[in-house]
Amino acid sequence: MSTINLHTSIESLKGVGVARADLLRKELGLRTLADLMHFFPNRYIDRTQFFKINQLQHNATELQLVGKITQLKTIQQKRGSRLVATFVDETGSIEMVWFRGIKWIKESLKINTPYVAFGKVNWFNGLYNMPHPELELVTAYKKSLQTAMQPIYPSTEMLSKRGVTNRVMAKMMQNLFVEVNNRFQETLSENIINDFQFISKNEALFNVHFPKNQHLLTKAQERLKFEELFFIQLQLIRKNLIHKTKIKGFIFDIVGNNFNNFYKNYLPFELTKAQKRVIKEIRKDMITGAQMNRLLQGDVGSGKTIVALFTQLIAIDNNYQTAFIAPTGILANQHFNAISELLKGLDINVMLLTGATKTKERNIIHKALEDGSLNILIGTHALLEDKVQFKNLGLAIIDEQHRFGVAQRAKLWMKGSANEAISGAIPPHILVMTATPIPRTLAMSVYGDLDISVIDELPPGRKEIKTAHRFDSNRLSVFKFMKEEIAKGRQIYVVYPLIKESQKLDFKDLMDGYESIAREFSKPTYQISIVHGKMKNEDKDFEMNRFLKGETQIMVATTVIEVGVDIPNASVMVIESAERFGLSQLHQLRGRVGRGAEQSYCILMTDFKLTTDAKTRMETMVSTNDGFEIAEVDLKLRGPGDLMGTQQSGVLNLKIADIIKDAQILKQARNIAQQVLKNDPNLIFEEHKSIKKAYQQMSKNKAIWANIS
Repeated sequence: MSTINLHTSIESLKGVGVARADLLRKELGLRTLADLMHFFPNRYIDRTQFFKINQLQHNATELQLVGKITQLKTIQQKRGSRLVATFVDETGSIEMVWFRGIKWIKESLKINTPYVAFGKVNWFNGLYNMPHPELELVTAYKKSLQTAMQPIYPSTEMLSKRGVTNRVMAKMMQNLFVEVNNRFQETLSENIINDFQFISKNEALFNVHFPKNQHLLTKAQERLKFEELFFIQLQLIRKNLIHKTKIKGFIFDIVGNNFNNFYKNYLPFELTKAQKRVIKEIRKDMITGAQMNRLLQGDVGSGKTIVALFTQLIAIDNNYQTAFIAPTGILANQHFNAISELLKGLDINVMLLTGATKTKERNIIHKALEDGSLNILIGTHALLEDKVQFKNLGLAIIDEQHRFGVAQRAKLWMKGSANEAISGAIPPHILVMTATPIPRTLAMSVYGDLDISVIDELPPGRKEIKTAHRFDSNRLSVFKFMKEEIAKGRQIYVVYPLIKESQKLDFKDLMDGYESIAREFSKPTYQISIVHGKMKNEDKDFEMNRFLKGETQIMVATTVIEVGVDIPNASVMVIESAERFGLSQLHQLRGRVGRGAEQSYCILMTDFKLTTDAKTRMETMVSTNDGFEIAEVDLKLRGPGDLMGTQQSGVLNLKIADIIKDAQILKQARNIAQQVLKNDPNLIFEEHKSIKKAYQQMSKNKAIWANIS
């Protein structure tokens, strides 16, 4: 009996060797036999049918024949030569043709011996031919693990060049299965297998590589997809549970005077049901004695800032300080202004710290932080500097958290307090906010270790932004509309795309656009601001402030204005070359208008020629304002890795499951993982023995933790 270990190197397998193992590692990341085993086919060809030569049609399909080679000849061409074989069955003949590897193929072929031939049939010069067919002796075909559904494995140009064809991959798999001989350990519990009527691990792996029929292939895929998603969810949920049991948090059990006074006397509008629900979820987190680690999702304009403020008031009522960090100076200023305005009349000290804060002001902030008289500090990355020390930081809020690196977030986590003896070095509660709606399936996979709150309704009285798609040929009518809006006292954004690879081109686009707008909207009737990445920060801020004060009517900008700029009087957003933006970016930009009481508009300008994807993006933007609906379409168009950015796509490097197509399986897997851990958090029950063993093995081999938020 073989003593093969699935964790041994791939080169130990018959038919691989050192050079091929090196190639498979470089091209496909396959290092061990387990890697090879979990390298799944990406499609299958049905080989249940055999055709006779007289049944062939002129439609260039892949099919298989049974017959014999009666003669072989090498024909010289302008460049090199080709090998031609006459292949016959009882109904007729066809030519088999090879242009590469002729010497080796000629030596290996047997005349007048039955073969199974598989390949694409062409009709050329009145004859059928099959270029580079796969040929297998009928005797070998009957003996092999070959099945009706032939697996086709993902490949690369280099593998094809070096002779690692699909047939070679299939042969390696056969050798592996012969060696391992049905000795795969079960990874799921009997209960799960019975409840879902899954086939065994051995059957699933065999039938995904060598499916006997379509039904068994489907059963194998369902089982393996569930298993893959189940173990990811198990790791994420368990990480969350460990976080809650191991990482202590401050107990904020007082909802006191500041919270109640603000709610009753200072809140300028009625909270939505969604805002109330989210505040309750946060309050619940803050009394458990574990550190809160919550993600707050809410579409543009859904009222996340007010929820953040109530959370801060709870911390202040419990005698703790709070930090609110934003990715840009403009956004930090905006939060500072909004929160200061809301808290006017209350005895709460709020200060702002950004890169632009003068030394004199900084010293005042540092002193107030350390003596505890400063309640809320709002700022940018400047908050992370070592000099910034809190007396007792109890809550940290991070806005648009994907704009901060892991190290930066960890630094905020460690801010704790200046007096560690009092706090016992307990980290602050963490609330991260994002205005980028994350599809549910993606949130479960990438942020599965965080508790998630969603504000899924807009405040009453918000008018829906009207969105239109216009081609460049309609530009004059768009200019006319802009003039009409300016005449009503409104302001307008005109945004140009920025793609790093072609900065010169982008800059030229922006300047050309600016010049054509300046010609159409000439001084002194109209004033125009311009903002782009090449400007100094102080110049950007100067132009932004002119627009904010209403001194300019049009702001021509690159996407620097995407996040957070809040100008209620701006009611029109014109997005130039809209086809060059992703859906979520278009939605974010559109959210810059519609902040005031007036009707707002978004105009998507594009070229006439559009790809199918670009058309879908434009149609989606015109048909809905719902960020979550848009995020789902975006996920389908772009795929998960692309949507999250490279640093987070590692966790979604799935072998067989697809979180878009298999969303239903993902939900089931998460529910089952939650049930298992609820009943048995440490996986010590006998029935979970196989799950625990597989879980420990995966934790050892996969650095999944590093990819999680």
